[in-house]
Amino acid sequence: MSSAPNVTRATPDGVTWLASAGTYPRSTLALWEERPDAPVILPCGTVFDVVSAPAIFGRRMLDRLWDEGPGSGPVAVFRGRVLLFTAPGTAQRLPSLLSWEEWGSHRTDAVPPLLCHGPGDAVTVPALTSDDTPGSSRWLVAPDTRHPWLPGPEVVLWAAVRAARTAVRISIFPPADQDAKVYDVSRRR
Repeated sequence: MSSAPNVTRATPDGVTWLASAGTYPRSTLALWEERPDAPVILPCGTVFDVVSAPAIFGRRMLDRLWDEGPGSGPVAVFRGRVLLFTAPGTAQRLPSLLSWEEWGSHRTDAVPPLLCHGPGDAVTVPALTSDDTPGSSRWLVAPDTRHPWLPGPEVVLWAAVRAARTAVRISIFPPADQDAKVYDVSRRR
């Protein structure tokens, strides 16, 4: 079992990658050079998409990705939500995969909705130098390369389903009729 890397500050290569998502990358780099403590709003859809989950569920997803799966790309926390940076196209494909898994149906009411940010959306990314004050915007896994591996929709779905299984018991069977007689067939003679 592995755990998420302890990379909480973006490296220069990671900063270059992040800035490449902006309309004017050199201006974004200049802003960060002048104010490394400033969060920046960047568009989604070309360099990355973002899947946003409530904090506790997002941490469970991140744990599944690192403990049982392939790991993750950059991950941030912003306003009580975990932001998983994903491959472009994930925001368009993931909702249909979640629907196929009956995400949000009566059987998974305890599982929170995931917000998908893709083309036409923008997200606030944490400052390059963030403090560890509870509730502050910060990197859990900071970008550290010009070409980070970003999970696609299938990997994010896998992590969400695994995280949901640890949060609630999901059954593929409808609830039993409360007036039905139940027989224990596990103890045969």
